[in-house]
Amino acid sequence: MDSKGDLKTFMGISERRQREKEKRRTEILDAAERLFFSRSYEAVVMDEIAREVELNKATIYLYFKNKEALYASIVLRGIKILKEKYTECMEKEVFGIVKVTLMGQAYYQFAQEYPDYLRMIHFYGSERFSKENPYTAEIGKGYGTCRLILQDAIQEGIEDGTIRSDLDPFLTSMYLMISFMNILSMEQKWKLVIEAEGFRFEQFTNEFFRFITPALAPVKDEGNMNIKDGESCKLSVTESSTPVKKKRKKS
Repeated sequence: MDSKGDLKTFMGISERRQREKEKRRTEILDAAERLFFSRSYEAVVMDEIAREVELNKATIYLYFKNKEALYASIVLRGIKILKEKYTECMEKEVFGIVKVTLMGQAYYQFAQEYPDYLRMIHFYGSERFSKENPYTAEIGKGYGTCRLILQDAIQEGIEDGTIRSDLDPFLTSMYLMISFMNILSMEQKWKLVIEAEGFRFEQFTNEFFRFITPALAPVKDEGNMNIKDGESCKLSVTESSTPVKKKRKKS
């Protein structure tokens, strides 16, 4: 066999081994995810993960340094889903203020569809995990990307006249992300207080959007839409229709 044939064979074997390695890594993550979704971080041990995936513990350590690295990798899965939802909102042909509201809704929907990912994301933010862990920076970067997408939507709103021009996009995105996160990670005792007053948690979330939209919007819009009373951007977390931004006519 000539050198080209040898190289092609070697590359084929190398690619197959890489696929097998990625497949095994995914299988380990899937097994660990099932366990972490069903119980607390402390209640899951590496021996149990090894039994779940039918591997010895030493093999798992070839793929993940420790249990914390495994947990962080699952957290990254959740952040990736949230990032995709934010990106979908950003790509819509709607006004900036509507994109901001849609992102708030996307966070809420993420919490409803993936409550275990949300729980793990919030838990990883606690002091329980090492700041020296390389995954910590990657998780921070991923969550930061979501905030940057929100910041871009705010900037768009300022430019299209649907968000007040005296607001700083960075600070506003921080206020909103922290608000979304804290509302959706609310302790059960506060949810009980809300319910005791005759409100459902979903109603409480809807009221937040009604509260925040007028705070972002200019009192009088000089552009394409009148949002003085916030009605043009008043959206429910269960509402599917969105105001569409009209494309500019080419001159």
